[in-house]
Amino acid sequence: MCDTFIALPKATYDGSVIFGKNSDREANEEQIIEYHPAKKYPKNSTLRCTYLKIPQVEQTYGVILSRPFWMWGAEMGVNTKGVVIGNEAVFTKLKVKKEGVLTGMDLLRLALERSDSANAAKQAIIDLLQQFGQGGLCGYEDKNFTYHNSFLIADKKEAWVLETAGKYWAAKKVEDYYAISNGLTIGSDYDEIHPEAIAFAHKKKWIKGEFNFAFAFSDFIYTTFSACKKRQNRAVEILKNNYQKISIKSAIEHLRDHNSQSFQPSKPLLGNTICAHAGNSITRNASQTTGSMIVHLTEKDPTVWITASSAPCISIFKPVWFMDQVLPNVGDQTPTGFHKNSFWWKHEVLHREIIKDYKTRSKIIQKDSNKIEEQLLQEVYQKGNKNYAFTNFSFNKNNEMLNKWLRVIEESKIKTSPNLFYKMYWKKLNKKVKISKEIHRNEN
Repeated sequence: MCDTFIALPKATYDGSVIFGKNSDREANEEQIIEYHPAKKYPKNSTLRCTYLKIPQVEQTYGVILSRPFWMWGAEMGVNTKGVVIGNEAVFTKLKVKKEGVLTGMDLLRLALERSDSANAAKQAIIDLLQQFGQGGLCGYEDKNFTYHNSFLIADKKEAWVLETAGKYWAAKKVEDYYAISNGLTIGSDYDEIHPEAIAFAHKKKWIKGEFNFAFAFSDFIYTTFSACKKRQNRAVEILKNNYQKISIKSAIEHLRDHNSQSFQPSKPLLGNTICAHAGNSITRNASQTTGSMIVHLTEKDPTVWITASSAPCISIFKPVWFMDQVLPNVGDQTPTGFHKNSFWWKHEVLHREIIKDYKTRSKIIQKDSNKIEEQLLQEVYQKGNKNYAFTNFSFNKNNEMLNKWLRVIEESKIKTSPNLFYKMYWKKLNKKVKISKEIHRNEN
């Protein structure tokens, strides 16, 4: 499950556009940050997406992506033209095709690589959807996890919400701000719609009174158990409360939100918080924030703030720009699970130590984390320090602090232990990726 928001110039403190997304997936599913430069291709080239081969275009734009390590497509990203997209799983009444289609993440990446504006990206997704369809097996270990998709698409001037059900879709232009989660949100207030969507819904007898896209096409059970309405309402509340003051700092706090001072990762039944932590194999297995991204769109080149790690509540957001050298070395990425040289997995070791006593242990790192992040924001926005060297410094500093925090956390006593069911769930996850010895090495 995921949460995505956009704030347009009237809503932000500086008249910019600010985008943010938490990508929520399975807890053992490493999410990697990548840069792909612009590239030219010969005519009649083909491209292998996650499950499907399609024709390649002759020219692509450079992109910064955050994607699950095993798929071609991405959960979120931005291109060199300042187009940014985040997608959400949505659950509809239409059967999801499992083979021979593009995933929602493929659609997102394709649109970023091929579009120079938000409107062009919206149209690219619609055209690809009609030509190749959508769906596919979208879970990492859960091979039964399938869904349709919604998208939040923006550039420096405008933003669109695009929501789909099979080949059908509806689009709405954003006014000041918007938030999407794992449910359809567009009712009768669409600006554009698939030419056959209303007739199809009538034929299926899904319309009662005025046509409402979300009501007609949503699957009630899966949408309800995704807890998307609660998360979306909370996101809108945060955006409304910060209206005309939305900044990178408030965007970071938005993605860290648990909507409670007494939050405990072991307690909720459903994934009902914006910053998500997996908690059980039934209702919260695919509900861990495994990557977070904020994109600041100004008249100059985009500034991208990324965690490159799970759990934004205990992560440091680091700045990245489109330059000759974009991303530092974040270590090995491997399909076989834990690897000690992976930045993502190193942070995940810390996360799994902290959730043994979240309330006590999360506070241990907060002072350091807040101080470092404040320094990074000041360097970028007050001193104009925007270059690869500073990106590299930010990642190195984060890595240095991970080493310190791991030592301190492992030596701290557990004051409030989670319930046995929760501990058994995480023990099983740790065993699958062979990091139990790494995580518990100082526990005895």
